[in-house]
Amino acid sequence: MSTLRGDVVAGYGRDTLVRSDEGETLRARTRKRSLQAVCGDRVQLEPSGRGHAIIVEIEPRRTVFARASARRTKILAANVSQVVILVACEPSFSDELLARVLVAAERASLPALIALNKVDLAERRTEALAQLAPFRGLGYPVVELAARIDPEPLRVYLQRQRSVLVGQSGMGKSTLVKALVPDAQVRIQEISTFLDAGRQTTTAARFYPLDAVSELVDTPGVSEFGLADLSAAEIAAGFREFSPYAGHCRFTDCRHLAEPDCALAAAAEAGRIHPRRLALYRRILGDAAPGVGARRRRSAA
Repeated sequence: MSTLRGDVVAGYGRDTLVRSDEGETLRARTRKRSLQAVCGDRVQLEPSGRGHAIIVEIEPRRTVFARASARRTKILAANVSQVVILVACEPSFSDELLARVLVAAERASLPALIALNKVDLAERRTEALAQLAPFRGLGYPVVELAARIDPEPLRVYLQRQRSVLVGQSGMGKSTLVKALVPDAQVRIQEISTFLDAGRQTTTAARFYPLDAVSELVDTPGVSEFGLADLSAAEIAAGFREFSPYAGHCRFTDCRHLAEPDCALAAAAEAGRIHPRRLALYRRILGDAAPGVGARRRRSAA
């Protein structure tokens, strides 16, 4: 039997929608329960009837972008090349959620940029930019746009990339996707029909070609972004400005909370680390799974 190859454009459990290299959209199911394909996966398939196929293999993933609760890890997208985090001037956005997504991007070794939407609301723009100043100061690009008017300021950053788009509900993500992908509504309906239940599409990422060399993976709006699978050291590593102070605390397993002679606390007091960023790290660590970094403290000496 001939084997096809293609990209997963949407999925829910074992059921997926795959775009084959020949341009055909196929309803596909994994052969084994242990296989779970996600949006962006490169897969090998065997035809199983008109418009249907069986996924026999998921090819090795180059990158994985995921979030994790205490119960499970959820892969949002595979084989992406950058993370785009959408925030807005209105409603107000959570800089803690933004920090969490950036930690996940750093963990996956993916570059990230921040898109500030609704900058046409001039009275809120200054406040939003001030909230983003600690992130921009670390080298994360901040792209300003008004998606309902013109998405072009962001489009240049999407060229020749497979970008995963992440954002809270209310940030204008649907408006942005429809502006970037004119037939997005048609594609969403196709996926909804495939999944046989509109409610399920809220849990499914969607893959859109933007042009011949650029692609976008749109993820459902989030109200939280768990990092329960990361240790205290891995969370700290997701704060890029912390790296110069690694290993300089009094205790080798310092979690940078309230331990004496903490190098990060000293750097924040001296203005070398933005105090808000250290506060965000501490909040994230406080919400991590019980026992994270809780090994017995050892003296660096």
